[in-house]
Amino acid sequence: MGPLALPAWLQPRYRKNAYLFIYYLIQFCGHSWIFTNMTVRFFSFGKDSMVDTFYAIGFVMRLCQSISLLELLHIYVGIEYNHLLPRFLQLTERIIILFVVITSQEEVQGKYVVCVLFIFWNLLDMVRYTYSMLSVIGISYAVLTWLSQTLWMPIYPLCVLAEAFAIYQSLPYFESFGTYSTELPFDLSIYFPYVLKIYLMMLFIGTNEAEVLPPGQCRRRTTPMSPGRSCQAC
Repeated sequence: MGPLALPAWLQPRYRKNAYLFIYYLIQFCGHSWIFTNMTVRFFSFGKDSMVDTFYAIGFVMRLCQSISLLELLHIYVGIEYNHLLPRFLQLTERIIILFVVITSQEEVQGKYVVCVLFIFWNLLDMVRYTYSMLSVIGISYAVLTWLSQTLWMPIYPLCVLAEAFAIYQSLPYFESFGTYSTELPFDLSIYFPYVLKIYLMMLFIGTNEAEVLPPGQCRRRTTPMSPGRSCQAC
């Protein structure tokens, strides 16, 4: 008598897909809640709602972005099929803007640019996680596939402009309060506004590189991806 076969739901491939589906579902719910909350608040309170966007949804936004670091582990162990370095750079970009630039400066949190940036991020992530979640269970829609691989083209440059503007608006506060600036031994020091200005230049250089599509990108835009593969976006 041969060895007993494992039930389908216990096989490694199904466990991997179940885990990815739950992960994408959690991210989709988080970003959908943020976007819905921002939309309802805007129609209820108008432009005034943009000022306290961070106070209303900042915790959930930070939670979703922190959880997204798991995607680096997914790629490293092979359960999600993407390039590690581009995804690392994209996540690092968001972590720096959200945690270093916005969260550390209370004066920046009330700027309109924070609301605009969160709208762009959540638009991209809602589409991306919806597409990835359905792909894991073998469901694909042509419109959703097209959106997931096309929407980032106009929105990514807008994201970078919003991120750059957030850094620009934060510079006077970093200069005034000396946040993250520190004195080092041997008469050396780190002046954090200079670090941000260097990062600002790198941000635009990276955007110019990202606008060049790799060969075959247009041909892949209407082709569903395999389970576990998610499209790269801002």
